[in-house]
Amino acid sequence: MGMATRDLDDCDTAPAVLTFVRARRSVQLQAEADQLAAAVTWAGMHSTDSLQDAAAVWIPGCEDEMAIAGHGAPLIAEFSVLEFSAALGLSSDSGRIYLGHAVELAHRLPRVYERVQSLDLPVWKARRIAADTIDLPEDGAEFVDTHVAATAHKISIAQLDRTIEEARVRFDPETAAQRARDAAEVRHFDIEVQQVSYDGHVEVRGTLDLVDALDLEDAVARGASYLGTIADGLSLDARRSIAVGDLARRQLTLDLNAEPDPDRKRPRQVVVHVHLADAAIARVENTRTLISVEQVKGWCQDGDSQVVIKPVIDLAGHVHVDAYEVPDRLKERQALLQHSCVFPWCRRRARSCDHDHSDPASNGGATCDCNIAPLCRRHHRAKTHTRWRYDKIDDTTFVWRSPNGLTFVRDHTGTTTPQP
Repeated sequence: MGMATRDLDDCDTAPAVLTFVRARRSVQLQAEADQLAAAVTWAGMHSTDSLQDAAAVWIPGCEDEMAIAGHGAPLIAEFSVLEFSAALGLSSDSGRIYLGHAVELAHRLPRVYERVQSLDLPVWKARRIAADTIDLPEDGAEFVDTHVAATAHKISIAQLDRTIEEARVRFDPETAAQRARDAAEVRHFDIEVQQVSYDGHVEVRGTLDLVDALDLEDAVARGASYLGTIADGLSLDARRSIAVGDLARRQLTLDLNAEPDPDRKRPRQVVVHVHLADAAIARVENTRTLISVEQVKGWCQDGDSQVVIKPVIDLAGHVHVDAYEVPDRLKERQALLQHSCVFPWCRRRARSCDHDHSDPASNGGATCDCNIAPLCRRHHRAKTHTRWRYDKIDDTTFVWRSPNGLTFVRDHTGTTTPQP
């Protein structure tokens, strides 16, 4: 039995384990190269040039043609991305990026692509090159391909970036100049409200002008100092973080036509869709994160908070109307049940989605919970104009079938599972 097919349990010496690893690594490189080649083949099958005479497959006006790689690479039919992405177990956006890198390599970086297919270059590094050349003109991409291919396996990221930037300056000087201007503007201030910790905390980071930073530091330091006189049990870091929130609430209450009152603060408004998972954990729909129930209580009990109570919807109920338009109460129940678009691997928030009739209304499909599901606009169009179909097994379980017969189950947790 060859080592490539031996079970790891048979490797009882250090050399045997190392041989096993090398054999598996070779298999992995081949599989990744084959998958990239398959992406190129798929894109070729669905390039809009090859589909002009295949109206049953590609219908201009219903399905857009999509540029997924740089100038000169073929355009492909929009909805073809969805099925290939699903076969890879990727979201439609991630799958589009993967296909774009494959097409970029095959059509605009052929030397680099050949090294991948010869197993001399790992796919991840080839994709790193492709990602940076997509916005170059054709002669710029050819320059990079010529200068990088021979050393792509050992070139540093810094050297690669310099080569790509040289190509940009040579062949697209206007864009290079604009990028230089953009790079000079590095100021930013980010509040990661979509990344809430279990304890209800978010990360804040930024880069400020020195003058702005000094003023902010002075305001935060003064706020933390004042809090130290009334909450001396808190650490300085904790008091500084609270001072930032107090500073923000005071700013939001300023009357721009009057003198500011530093003692006025805007109440913290708590409008949170919270779904209790058990006695100690809650899910915050707005950010799709888990936090403790105690943290929610703390927000609501804070003296600076204004609590807004939303009515509870019975998720075990059933809404049915004798109209095509989906009423708000049905949309709300679907948003609370599904949380996101129900297409395989899609995470677009349900509240921003269309509401699809699984069995079309034109065929007598009812407007009710058992026949309505949230689909983002892209996947709604794919379901309408292609052979993507799904069955709603229960309130939160969907079985999808792709145009070429792949099957996927999306369950109540939002997890997508390919079926044999």
